[in-house]
Amino acid sequence: MSLPDRTSGTNGIVGGAAAGAVAYLLGYLFTYVTQQSAVEEQLAGVNFLADLFGGDPIPVWKAIGWVFYNGHFVNTRIPSLVGGSRTVNLISQAEGGSLSLLFVVPPVLLFLAGLVAGRVAGATELVDGAKAGSLVIGGYLPLAVIGALLFRYSVGDGAVAPDVVTAVLLAGAVYPAGFGAAGGAGATLLSD
Repeated sequence: MSLPDRTSGTNGIVGGAAAGAVAYLLGYLFTYVTQQSAVEEQLAGVNFLADLFGGDPIPVWKAIGWVFYNGHFVNTRIPSLVGGSRTVNLISQAEGGSLSLLFVVPPVLLFLAGLVAGRVAGATELVDGAKAGSLVIGGYLPLAVIGALLFRYSVGDGAVAPDVVTAVLLAGAVYPAGFGAAGGAGATLLSD
């Protein structure tokens, strides 16, 4: 008698999506908790000028979102004064690589989410575990899309925001599928 394959069933899909959503939220929360005071300090001058000229100050939670996406190698798009825009990665530009840990957070959380998804699905074979782990994309991708739009700060005719295409493709799809699958495959090594 063979057991039903739970990796593609409701348990696997719901477990993977839930683990992916939790990984996204924990990643943002970690970035917020560790970077809030530094970001607030860096925004002080810009927000003073914005307030002085009647503009809206940049909310810290949005700027933290830019840093969070930068941890996925998604650049922040900034409008230039003469039209067009340029992109920056705030983590890469930090002095002495002081923020480099933020490049490790999303992969680790997604690996752990994949591990959880693989365990929830009861995967015992490496391929089944990878399939179950890759299901974290179901929770991570929608939040990556929403976040890319939510962390937008309008400046005149432009906006400061994560690059939407890269946010969807890299942060929303490639990262969760790859690291989630690795975690799911790893879960099979822990099966009884």
